[in-house]
Amino acid sequence: MKRRKKLFAVLAVAMIATFALAQNIGDLIKIGGIGLAVRHFGPEINKAVNKLQGFDDSEAMMTKVVPILSVGQGGYIGAAQVMGPPSAVNQVVAVAQVEGNIFGSVRLKALIPISTERNLSNIQRVPGVGVSGIIDLKL
Repeated sequence: MKRRKKLFAVLAVAMIATFALAQNIGDLIKIGGIGLAVRHFGPEINKAVNKLQGFDDSEAMMTKVVPILSVGQGGYIGAAQVMGPPSAVNQVVAVAQVEGNIFGSVRLKALIPISTERNLSNIQRVPGVGVSGIIDLKL
């Protein structure tokens, strides 16, 4: 019985912390669902972005839609289409968004195709791949 109470307490604290990070339950569902939606509907989204650009995948160059991860927050914030040689694009699992400032008032954002979602403190760029499209979700 003590074990069950401890488990319940841990789950309750985790839920409270999670809800505190989101402004409301709708935002929480959208943020958590972005990664799942991109994995499930990525090929269809990719086709739509390719159609918008007038691009067709080939043996030399292909595209893929992956989630964008905000470094520092660790949450999904949208999706990006990446483009490059097929062997490199197949390594990309996400795009890391890194932000910084220069001159105090100039905000910079870098979108980096990466090969892992696990260790965002040590980002491993996938060489030869760039971001060719952004897919936004209104929160």
